Amino acid sequence: MSELYERITVMGEDLTVSLIVWRRFRTPMPGLVERTLDINPGLADVGHYLPLGTVFLLPIPAPRKPQLLPTIRLW
Repeated sequence: MSELYERITVMGEDLTVSLIVWRRFRTPMPGLVERTLDINPGLADVGHYLPLGTVFLLPIPAPRKPQLLPTIRLW
């Protein structure tokens, strides 16, 4: 199964890769920032804040199965 990517163009100031990931998925995505930096050589070299017009690929993770948490009874 091949991985899907979304092409992102930075359109605002003071944006970081982690902020873009959060705004795109609105949930914690462990390891996604690191994977984004791995598939985009040189992205980490542009600095913490991405310059306007920076284009990079954002990997789209496969959907995860929802996990049922055990019920905790206080009484």
